[in-house]
Amino acid sequence: MATFFEELWNSVFTPGTTPTLLVATNASFGALQFLLLILLLATYSVHFLVLSVLSASLWYAINWFARELQIEQAKSATKEEQRGNREKSTDPGSDTETEMPVPEMTAKSRTATQHSTSSHLQPDPALESDNLRRRRSLGDHSSSGYVSTDSEWEKVSEGENKQ
Repeated sequence: MATFFEELWNSVFTPGTTPTLLVATNASFGALQFLLLILLLATYSVHFLVLSVLSASLWYAINWFARELQIEQAKSATKEEQRGNREKSTDPGSDTETEMPVPEMTAKSRTATQHSTSSHLQPDPALESDNLRRRRSLGDHSSSGYVSTDSEWEKVSEGENKQ
C-alpha cells in the first residue's frame, strides 16, 4: 500500500498518464458515485442525480482522454522506431551512409546569392522611419529608443525637495 502512494506521488510529477494515476482516479470517481447514490436514496433529491450524471460524464471523459493519449504515444513511439530503423539502414557494402554531392557554385551565382540575401536582411530606411514616427505618435516610448536625460531627473529631485 505504501508503494502505491509513493508511485501515486511520483506520477503527479510525471508528464502524461500513468497506470497508478488512472487507478487512483477511477477509485475516486467510483467512491464519489457511490456516495452520490447513497445521498440520492437518503434524500430523494434530484440534485444528487444531476451531480451523479455530471460526475459520470467527467469520469468517462477522463478515461477517454487517457486512452487517446496512450494511442498517440504508441503511434509516436512506432514512428520514432521506424525513423531509427531508417537511419540505421545503410548500404551493405559500406559502413557509412551515402552522402549527396554538393554542386559547386560559380562566382556569378555566389554574388547573385549574396546580393539577394543582403537586400532581404537590410531594413528599408523609409519604412523604418515611418514605423518610428507611428510609434512616437501613439506614445510608445519603450521601443522607440527614448532615453531620459539628467535634466529630467533634476526636475524630479527638485520637486521632492520642495515638498
